Amino acid sequence: MKRIILTSYLLLLTALLSAQVKKIKITDLEEYIKNSDHPLVISFWATWCAPCVEEIPWLQEGVAKFKDQQVELVLVSLDFPKDFPKNIDAFIKKKNFSATFYWLDETNADYFCPKIHPRWEGGIPANLFINNKTGYRRFFDRALTDRQVVPEINAALKPTG
Repeated sequence: MKRIILTSYLLLLTALLSAQVKKIKITDLEEYIKNSDHPLVISFWATWCAPCVEEIPWLQEGVAKFKDQQVELVLVSLDFPKDFPKNIDAFIKKKNFSATFYWLDETNADYFCPKIHPRWEGGIPANLFINNKTGYRRFFDRALTDRQVVPEINAALKPTG
């Protein structure tokens, strides 16, 4: 009996440790953004959103070009609660995505969207480029093209005048 309990515990622990996506509330995300000491590219996406999934590799490639400047890609999933964490984790692994992963534990877009940008109505993909050190903050409530990512990161890295 002890062996079954120990095995079950180890399997549960392994499953928890292998989970990539973490649950977050909008207030926690606001704090993460506010306290960031490095540039962030935050993408709001979902596994079922084709344009979202299409642009993530472009975001990853763009951020990778600036790894020496500590640019961080944060993927915030807006998937349904039933998909957290198992289905989101499986999708991330299948696509071989690399970033900081969160699942937004919110259901009221009228509450959480304005906290990111006043004009955001909840459509995805949506992206926020932010650098607290330079004062840069730019929001896109549409898909980006592969040619828009690097120039936007460059803009975020330059001091604003």
